[in-house]
Amino acid sequence: MGNTDSKLNFRKAVIQLTTKTQPVEATDDAFWDQFWADTATTVQDVFALLPAAEIRAVREESPSNLATLCYKAVEKLVQGAESGCPTEKEKQIVLNCTRMLSRILPYIFEDQDWRGFFWSTVPGAGRAGDEDEGARPLAESLLLAVADLLFCPDFTVQSHKKGRPDSVEDMQSLDSCEYIWEAGVGFAQSPPLNYIHDINRTELLRLLLTCFSEAMYLPPTSDNSILNPWVTFFCSTENRHALPLFTSLLNVVCAYDPIGYGIPYNHLLFSDYREQLVEQAVQILIVTLEHEGGQPYRPPSPSSMVDQDVSTPHPSIGPNNLFVNYLSRIHREEDYDFVLKGLARLLTNPLTQTYLPNSTKKIQFHQELLVLFWKLCDFNKISIKWLLVFILLLLSGERNFGVRLNKPYSLHVPMDIPVFTGTHADLLIVVFHKIITSGHQRLQPLYDCLLTIVVNVSPYLKSLSMVAANKLLHLLEAFSTTWFLFSAPQNHHLVFFLLEAFNNIIQYQFDGNCNLVYAIIRKRNVFHQLANLPSDPTTIQKALQRKRKSPDVISRTSSQETVSMEGSRPAVPAEPGTLKASLVAMPGIDKLTEKSQVSEDGTLVAVPQTESPQTPEHSAAAGTSDTESISGRDNEMARRRLSSSSSSAISHWNPKPDWVLSWKSKLPLQTIMRLLQVLVPQVEKICIDKGLTDESEILKFLQHGTLVGLLPVPHPILIRKYQANAGTAMWFCTYMWGVIYLRNVDPPIWYDTDVRLFEIQRM
Repeated sequence: MGNTDSKLNFRKAVIQLTTKTQPVEATDDAFWDQFWADTATTVQDVFALLPAAEIRAVREESPSNLATLCYKAVEKLVQGAESGCPTEKEKQIVLNCTRMLSRILPYIFEDQDWRGFFWSTVPGAGRAGDEDEGARPLAESLLLAVADLLFCPDFTVQSHKKGRPDSVEDMQSLDSCEYIWEAGVGFAQSPPLNYIHDINRTELLRLLLTCFSEAMYLPPTSDNSILNPWVTFFCSTENRHALPLFTSLLNVVCAYDPIGYGIPYNHLLFSDYREQLVEQAVQILIVTLEHEGGQPYRPPSPSSMVDQDVSTPHPSIGPNNLFVNYLSRIHREEDYDFVLKGLARLLTNPLTQTYLPNSTKKIQFHQELLVLFWKLCDFNKISIKWLLVFILLLLSGERNFGVRLNKPYSLHVPMDIPVFTGTHADLLIVVFHKIITSGHQRLQPLYDCLLTIVVNVSPYLKSLSMVAANKLLHLLEAFSTTWFLFSAPQNHHLVFFLLEAFNNIIQYQFDGNCNLVYAIIRKRNVFHQLANLPSDPTTIQKALQRKRKSPDVISRTSSQETVSMEGSRPAVPAEPGTLKASLVAMPGIDKLTEKSQVSEDGTLVAVPQTESPQTPEHSAAAGTSDTESISGRDNEMARRRLSSSSSSAISHWNPKPDWVLSWKSKLPLQTIMRLLQVLVPQVEKICIDKGLTDESEILKFLQHGTLVGLLPVPHPILIRKYQANAGTAMWFCTYMWGVIYLRNVDPPIWYDTDVRLFEIQRM
């Protein structure tokens, strides 16, 4: 009965509001409290009991009453944020005001004359330390109150005051960085799950998303100087909770596991309140990351950066949007690992197949996750290397990916790598070699991941170029030096990866890989040295003494950790009654790209040893000379890779002869040693009998009279490199808000409102 009475009282208050022709004073608390103090309605109740037609009627016929309703609701939120909501009644008032504003705001935004209302000033709400310049705009008061409430102890976060139920934490002195919602980036503690807190957070985030949705009610424009004032303010230094809120949102999303322990059909038996929170969190993230910062456009009114550890604001560096700033400065390996594994887990969830139909929970917000993934790539340049490697590792577990790498590589985009004629597999190997030998030291943990990718695809590589073959042999030569092998417990695994790749190619793709066979023959001493690797204590100590510094740890990435992408299915046609959001036209290719031409001398590609296109023979010769010139740098390259920083675990590493013997005996050298045993005498005999000094003749012998499928050097081409611009930004904005519009149907926040950013079509 109590809930029925609450709905009845709320409906009576709505009727009074819509029928009053005279303005109701803001001081008439008895009237205004009917909407939030004496009711216990759900958000669905508010949307049902406050119809769109009546909101518009109040807006048109009693504008002062609608203005007062909004002002009073914000005032209650501000009071709740200041007091910390110590009583259940205050918590209920805050929730009711949150629901009321979520219902009303879209109808404020759809009317051009009302759009600036929330940026009018509120009497008596001056800025801190700035009272002389007037009151704070209503929108700012609302956003700051919501930010405070998102870190309100015993309301949205767990209180730290144990055993003292009567005490209330001071909201103004509260350090919200200690109340981050979930462990992950920049925060190690995982607070206990509290579904009440999750529900309250979700309600507040829904209001926040509604505030940001003003963009839906503006027509599409390519003027990227117009920014969303709500987002701009919320992500500025004015919001003292910007860092912990960004961290909370990101961690909640990336830590979410929709399957959990994997009990079949458990999602049908229990409500998952964390999923609702995660969905709202990822939507808030993609909206706030849409703007890099700058001066916001504010409608006519009726009246920094973090440090390297992502811990404190630093407004003088980087974008003005602190959320963009924080995302761009994530750099720690453990943070990347957490974010990438979380995104991968969620993105692969819809593709997961089981024997029991519909037995596992499937998330529905994969589109928002893809947008977040794109934002991470766009703003965090270091992450691109991690992300691309992670994606390649997933793909390399699929046979089709390995087979398709044999497609000829002809579109030579400008990159600082040697010129070669070959396939995409060659490109993959050359780029990986470049990353390992010249990349940033933070990429060291990716070495075995990179080589695992090579191993995964190696059985399908039909014809490696001479350049790629020499790059693989160079890596083996560098990683098989005694000082490198003995410097860390896992270094020898890199040699195992390379040997396994060689064996796969020899056993499954021998025909067509004469370049690799020739490179192995030329560098046969590397394999003989591995087979005869000394393991006595004296040699081990001498090798370790050659280190300039203690080496860094090379992280382990097992090929067994790759996730299969099997089970993907085509999209099902939309059912009748389904809503679809339109998109602005995609800009033409001339707008999407910037053009540059690769000249005939290949100057856009850094190849210091040649200035003209190479024939296949010349390309092979160039590859050989490249190996000869860099082999002398092997020790220096490996030492530089491992000597950047030390860890306590490796600094105390003391390899023993038994340890060396334990893995030396398992080196997969049999196939290669047999190949050398058979081919080396034949090659030497041919060279002596025919007086050969040209390697092209040797390659013809190794081909057994067949030609290698090498393509001629392509003609100069026009490179079209993607560039972000106003047109693509507008397309992206409409896509993002269209997805959010369609995803928020319970309650239907924007349904049947006059959105102008896109059109809603009923299928």
